[in-house]
Amino acid sequence: MEFGSGFQSASLKGSQNNDSYIIEDGKIVTATNHAGGINGGISNGMPITARIAFKPVPSIARPQKTVDLRKMAEVEMTVKGRHDTCIVPRAVPVVEAMMAIILCDFALRAGLIQGVVKWT
Repeated sequence: MEFGSGFQSASLKGSQNNDSYIIEDGKIVTATNHAGGINGGISNGMPITARIAFKPVPSIARPQKTVDLRKMAEVEMTVKGRHDTCIVPRAVPVVEAMMAIILCDFALRAGLIQGVVKWT
């Protein structure tokens, strides 16, 4: 998961990636949203944008190499039955849960939530 320009930002200069503040329709906004709505771990008031990618699911009905733990031997297996060959039906709740975790983490780090978790 990446916010705003994400990994692309690493190849930019600070002057290219900077989100300058402007006034638009009487509101203070950024001219761009390279930060994806998050600066220093907290929302800057701009829309929070993120890009999400999923790895392919490994449970496919094609022979695959694995290890038999009882025999400590390499074997070939084939997954049978219906499994999650596609994340699409679960993508929305997975992304919502991940976004909630990230936003709570940002809030904790910014001191917006206190007494919930004690950092060690």
